[in-house]
Amino acid sequence: MAKARIAIVILNWNGRALLEKYLPYVALHNETFADIIVADNASGDDSVAFLKKNYPAIRIIQNPRNGGFAEGYNTALRHISYEYYVLLNSDIEVTPGWLPPALDVLDRNKDVAAVQPKIKSYSQPALFEYAGAAGGFIDRLGYPFCRGRIFDTIEEDRGQYNRSTEIFWASGASLFVRAEVFHELGGFDEDLFSHQEEIDLCWRMKLKGYKIMYCPDSEVRHFGGGMLPKSNPFKTYLNFRNNLIILTKNHPAKGMKRKLFLRLILDGLAAFRFLICGNLNDTAAIAKAHFYFYKSISKTLAKRNAVQGQVFNADISCVYRKSIVWKYFIEGKRLFSQLKGSDFSGGEVK
Repeated sequence: MAKARIAIVILNWNGRALLEKYLPYVALHNETFADIIVADNASGDDSVAFLKKNYPAIRIIQNPRNGGFAEGYNTALRHISYEYYVLLNSDIEVTPGWLPPALDVLDRNKDVAAVQPKIKSYSQPALFEYAGAAGGFIDRLGYPFCRGRIFDTIEEDRGQYNRSTEIFWASGASLFVRAEVFHELGGFDEDLFSHQEEIDLCWRMKLKGYKIMYCPDSEVRHFGGGMLPKSNPFKTYLNFRNNLIILTKNHPAKGMKRKLFLRLILDGLAAFRFLICGNLNDTAAIAKAHFYFYKSISKTLAKRNAVQGQVFNADISCVYRKSIVWKYFIEGKRLFSQLKGSDFSGGEVK
């Protein structure tokens, strides 16, 4: 039998219950042409024993420690060789026929490095899911948002995003990626640990001239918060810290200092908003994120030099050239459809 071209790689950490619930769908809708691999991040529960007993055909890669999403995947993917990886959260329910459409996009377009399916909510199937929705974008200051989800406003799927389109970033919850490009770029930045490492990777892909695509004909449902709940001070810390790091690493020199200064001010306002809402732990998390950023600035700038020294295409597409913070909180634009497509770099975005 010929070796499979595709590996579905599920990262697990103490997620036996999630594997028991969602892995059967992956096995059922695998369509026999992808290998399923579970990369275990040194779990303390009986995840590995459960897999060995119930899924003996599934390969298990046991990482020596829990290095988070970034290190966990980097470590596991060094042990396998395929044309494409499908990085899949353990709390994803896949649907019939989810693999072929996204893989076809990669097969037909050699300049596409990554593809994201439509990500719906598992608990509320009519809605998009927070982590990815119908494809990710960033604004001029580096704030991420999605078609179908801006900040905490999540849209109902009415077919409004049923057209395949180029996006800025694809969600790590269900990420189809060209293996050669993943390794060419050194994989995920392990210092990010978890959260927004896929945005950093996609940004670096675009700087190298590759495209990121959204494929609505491939659909999955995400439970969300399987590893870390959405409302969590540690997640707040990671998101604010990591976003400052990836902005500093990847933004072109022109305007970077001014935009970084504005980001620091806006982060301060976010901390104040948490404070007046009584979320003291989130306020402290933002302060902690900034202290880390200042302390590690020399390391981040060294990474920036490495990234910028390999830039192939500095004029990248799918950046919202306005402030999504201003549009959302001041102008009240809650839906992606309320943003002008002409305000995105690289042409009209719908």
